[in-house]
Amino acid sequence: MKIGVIGAGSWGTTIANLLAMKGYSVILWVYEENLCRRIRENRVNDVYLPEITLSENIKTTNSLEEALSGMEMVVSAVPSQLVRKVISKAVSFISEKAVIVSLSKGIEDGTLMLMSDLLKDVLPPKLHKNLCYLSGPSFAKEVAQKMPTAVVIASENREAAQKAQELFTTSYFRVYTHDDIEGVELGGAVKNVIAIATGISDGLGFGYNTRAALITRGLAEIARLGVKLGANPLTFSGLAGMGDLVLTCTGELSRNRTIGLKIGKGMTLNEATEGMKMVAEGIATAKAVYELSRKVAVDMPIAEHVYKILYEGLPAKEAVISLMSRESKKELE
Repeated sequence: MKIGVIGAGSWGTTIANLLAMKGYSVILWVYEENLCRRIRENRVNDVYLPEITLSENIKTTNSLEEALSGMEMVVSAVPSQLVRKVISKAVSFISEKAVIVSLSKGIEDGTLMLMSDLLKDVLPPKLHKNLCYLSGPSFAKEVAQKMPTAVVIASENREAAQKAQELFTTSYFRVYTHDDIEGVELGGAVKNVIAIATGISDGLGFGYNTRAALITRGLAEIARLGVKLGANPLTFSGLAGMGDLVLTCTGELSRNRTIGLKIGKGMTLNEATEGMKMVAEGIATAKAVYELSRKVAVDMPIAEHVYKILYEGLPAKEAVISLMSRESKKELE
């Protein structure tokens, strides 16, 4: 099995290493030329996954053609806002028989497309049947350290999903298959926005009660949007919904929660992101979710207030007061 992984951030590098340690031949496409060379020479991604020694079965390259030509599986680990640009350049090198697994979690700014819609927009129809989407509660660092983790792979093609499941599964990385692509993708994308909200709450000094309320009501918002877009509401009670939401809202390794924490303590968005090496997907997704919720007429007050804090300068404390002052609605609405 020959596998090409596009993107050498923490998650792409971790998945490349997981597959390589299973004995597969993996080519990892690295955007930064200097980083590509250092990984090749030192077997460590010192920017995005330091302290983890990488398998000798990983070869690094700056060439998309080299990373993808003849590969039986292609893994896309590009930040969501760069997926269109990178995959548009990669498409001519992807084999018609390759299973394509997307690891990106987000909604494209402007088009408001989920990654599944975006990839179908960029890739030719003959490749659509091969698309799969991996999501669920999974910090890259913990997976790299072989801590037990469970995730979901969603696809409309059961055979492709099962093939990906077999390739990714290890003694510490358990993979379930799913057919609700919209639900799995929305859970993975919108939870980052709710994580920013919980980080803001923590930064303001509020307690566990507040955090629990934000997580619970945040899940309700995700489910409302999901149902409106055709997802199965039961999906949001599983790994790709509640599981990923709880992890990202409470885990110290969460970049989105960290951004919120800094804003809650008084930093501007620019100050909070200064010096960050990795992308906090929730920043761009907050804008896309806000616009999508308005487009499809779904009430998402937490997401709306996160958007206004990030993009309109709404003070965090004022946002909390506004949320708490809203007219009460039925819990299960």
